[in-house]
Amino acid sequence: MNELERTLVGDSAAAPPAYILEDLDEDLAHRHAPGAPRSIYEELWHIVYWQQMTLEWISGKETPYPEQASISFPEEQDVKKEGWDDLRERFFDGVLKAAAATRDAHELEVVVRCPSPPGSPVRTMTVREQLESLTAHNAYHFGRIVLLRQILGSWPPASAAV
Repeated sequence: MNELERTLVGDSAAAPPAYILEDLDEDLAHRHAPGAPRSIYEELWHIVYWQQMTLEWISGKETPYPEQASISFPEEQDVKKEGWDDLRERFFDGVLKAAAATRDAHELEVVVRCPSPPGSPVRTMTVREQLESLTAHNAYHFGRIVLLRQILGSWPPASAAV
């Protein structure tokens, strides 16, 4: 496993996503911690939103950048349509695709167009750079999930006792 892949799915600079999402049920995923603007569910939904955008961009599909940042977080109807287990599954399916994209050294150097916010010029970057951006984004939001779990008294997961 290369280091870029490890940052997406493994134990690199932080705990792996599977560990961070371990032992979370539907109720806890939707619970709001005092003073926190988002739930664990909402944080993961946001991760999945940008992960899907990244997968589309690196495959050559120029999915438009959201017009407002709020679009990348779920609305009530999004939450009603997708349960916690389905969201987790969608995350893991996508992150495995992103991890697989790290294994082809030639493809990592392909330049892709990554649309920018409205009014800004379209950016180009290599597939590697886009995946590195995804890993940084995921790490930030998974750190928030860990903090939410700590505040809600559900950290560390049960496997830590093993």
